[in-house]
Amino acid sequence: MSHLRFPVTATRVGMVAEQVVRAFWPFWTVIFAVLAPLMMGWHDLLSLEAFWAAAVVSILAFFAALVWGIRKFQMPTVSEAVARVDASLPGRPIAAVADSQAIGAGDAASEAVWKAHMARMEERTKQARPVEPDLRISDRDPYGLRFVALLFFVAALMFGSLFRVTSVGEIVSGGAQTLATGPVWEGWVEPPAYTGKPSIYLNDVPAGSLRVPEGSQITLRLYGEVGALTVAETVSGRVEDLGSASEAQQQFDVTQSGTLTIGGETETTWDITAIEDAAPTIDLTGPIESDAMGELSQPFSAFDDYGVEFGTATITLDLAAVERVHGLTIDPDPIDPLVLDLPMPFTGDRSDFEEFLIDNLSEHPLANLPVTLQLEVTDAAEQVGASPAEPMILPGRRFFQPFAKAVIEQRRDLMWSKANARRVNQILRAVSNRPEGLFSNETTYLRLSTIIRRMDNMAALGMTDEGQAEIVEALWDLAIQLEDGRLADARERLRRAQERLAEAMRDGASDEEIAELMQELREATDDYLRMLAEEAEPSDGTDQADSGQQGEAMGMDELQALMDRIEELMQEGRMAEAQALMEQLNQMMENLRVTQGEGGDGPQTEGEQSMQDLADTLREQEELSDDSFSDLQEQFSPGQQGEQQQPGQGEPGQQGQGQQGEQGQGEQGQQGQQGQSGQNNPGQGGRQGQGQGVGDDAQDGLQRGNGAGGEGDQRSLAQRQQALREELQRQRDGLPNLGGESGETARRSLERAEGAMEGAEDALRDGDLAEAIDRQAEAMDALRNGMRELGQALAENQNAEPGQGSEQGEASGRPVPGQRDPLGREMGNTGQLGTDQQLLGGEDINRRAEELLDEIRRRSAQQNRPEIERDYLRRLLDQF
Repeated sequence: MSHLRFPVTATRVGMVAEQVVRAFWPFWTVIFAVLAPLMMGWHDLLSLEAFWAAAVVSILAFFAALVWGIRKFQMPTVSEAVARVDASLPGRPIAAVADSQAIGAGDAASEAVWKAHMARMEERTKQARPVEPDLRISDRDPYGLRFVALLFFVAALMFGSLFRVTSVGEIVSGGAQTLATGPVWEGWVEPPAYTGKPSIYLNDVPAGSLRVPEGSQITLRLYGEVGALTVAETVSGRVEDLGSASEAQQQFDVTQSGTLTIGGETETTWDITAIEDAAPTIDLTGPIESDAMGELSQPFSAFDDYGVEFGTATITLDLAAVERVHGLTIDPDPIDPLVLDLPMPFTGDRSDFEEFLIDNLSEHPLANLPVTLQLEVTDAAEQVGASPAEPMILPGRRFFQPFAKAVIEQRRDLMWSKANARRVNQILRAVSNRPEGLFSNETTYLRLSTIIRRMDNMAALGMTDEGQAEIVEALWDLAIQLEDGRLADARERLRRAQERLAEAMRDGASDEEIAELMQELREATDDYLRMLAEEAEPSDGTDQADSGQQGEAMGMDELQALMDRIEELMQEGRMAEAQALMEQLNQMMENLRVTQGEGGDGPQTEGEQSMQDLADTLREQEELSDDSFSDLQEQFSPGQQGEQQQPGQGEPGQQGQGQQGEQGQGEQGQQGQQGQSGQNNPGQGGRQGQGQGVGDDAQDGLQRGNGAGGEGDQRSLAQRQQALREELQRQRDGLPNLGGESGETARRSLERAEGAMEGAEDALRDGDLAEAIDRQAEAMDALRNGMRELGQALAENQNAEPGQGSEQGEASGRPVPGQRDPLGREMGNTGQLGTDQQLLGGEDINRRAEELLDEIRRRSAQQNRPEIERDYLRRLLDQF
């Protein structure tokens, strides 16, 4: 069968290759392993004894691998090739064609079947194809020695030379050949590692001009009779330690351009040009920018021929440019220049790059003062490149709240010079003399009082560097709290956001600051709308806004579009048009009114009961914190609280005595008429002494009648704190089993609140009221966070399992008829709101309802809100 000749022959050739690879892989592995070090010239570095030892080992390994390969090699036969081709075909047709009929000979039918079988098998043999050999030998070389040797050999081809192998004969002959043909030499030029340039083998470089980087190292080796070869060079600039020109090994660095000559029977000279390493350069590529929080961004670019190693930015006070007014009139204390590390690319080329220096230096003494900025970069050769000193105002955080601005200014004066300590103390005392309207809560007032006392103590002994740093840090924390602290109501926050935006319009703020301020305005507007909904009087049960002359129907889309237009105009620099739209927005917000729907009653779920209990605990903790602060004030100003507190004046940090004379009785009577919280909330009975708000600013007093307190007030502060902690522990144990991240976060927050309460309890027992107030503040913050996360977990649970998240749901997931949402409105058949199914936005209805519920509870627990407002919020809570 001629058609089988090619497949069988090709298969046999592949089998031969397979046998060669399997038998001789150790042989060529040894060859590569021996040739690689010879091509790299390692044998020239060995002593004669070490060379002969390595040569004997190499020869033995060579012959051992060769003998092992010859013994393992087996020449494949034709029959083996036929069998492999036959095995690749279905039914082995080649073997079947060679078969003969064993039984049924002479029977016509049997012979016909046999012939048909033979014809079918012969037809299948035509499908024969060569079988690929299996050249894999990983089972014989599990450690990959063949690849190691191959890699070593390839590296020798790249960095070595085949000519170096010929020097083996010279070593074997003992240098007889060298002496017969004359002396020889070898030389290498190795550029500095930081250049990334490869080594140069001088024997492969013809005589003539040669350019090498400055600092390259030249190594020369002279073989043969001493004095037969000499070296003359002018590139190293050496004047001492020249040594003998005929030394067998010489090494020197290229420091200048010159010549290199190797003299002997034949002289070779190179004109070497030293490529000078240029100093790096750095430039500012744009003006410095900053946002409202004081984070600066300075773009720069750097260049070096081989790459920059590192860089610094030095910021120095420009004293000549400082406006010497107020606390800056005196000479400043020494202020060391501020040195910052410049950011470098983590990967890639450092020879030419652009980066941004980003940092927040708002707390540094140089913030908001004239400075000079100079950038420096250094390369691997320790050459320095610097940019020209750029004068600028070092950006710092911008403060918009007037009192916070004043505190920051006094902080700046104190950092300017410790001699300003007396002046700063006097100004802070003057500010705190009439604190009405300056402090949003008692903590800020207490912080300022503590700072003043600390400065009084330091004045007697002199202010040290440590004391200065302590006061500076305390003033910064106070300013941050005044600027970013929780505002009494959303109106104040909206007003502040509008003032910030108006100031940005006047000052020409950057696009980033405009975007930040617009986001703050959007959030403040949202809070303001919520406040309107909470303060609105109940109407006839509808959920529609009043469309009469007192209000203007407005959708959030319209508000958002208007604010987007204001932001766009400001970014385009059209400030006049932006201010006109701001006035229009303010007018629309003033005319906006929202009415509150009719409430209803319904059964509370386990989760809602937990939320209600936690809200009660939070209110009681706030009462206890107020009482602790009152006792702390009594320690510093005994007998003066009743004289300072006047009806209608809510001075933070000052509490009136409810039953001191006619004034106290009058205040109690007036407050009792404004809100009967004890009747609406039996658990809060007897709290008749809550201060009432003054005007629209809601600057609440903390007038509380100590004599009218309930049973809890007769206990010590520590006992009341212990009772609250035990109650919170009971509430934690009774929390519903809610999964998810929000549920776990709520549990951790409540656990943190309990720990803070325990710390406050210990501080109260020790008489440390200031520490107790701090721990109580931590407990209240943790409680609020826990209530917020618990509300989110309840909403997620209700969305994930309709009909199972509360007792009100039916098995089908539909609400019970007459069920009300947290604002008292009827739920539709699909769980949506009454007549307006999409009022709260699709799938976020339950989450939004929980957020409103959480917000109502939070505001009802704030002591600085008017009692009439809190009474209304508590009546809202009673409805659901």
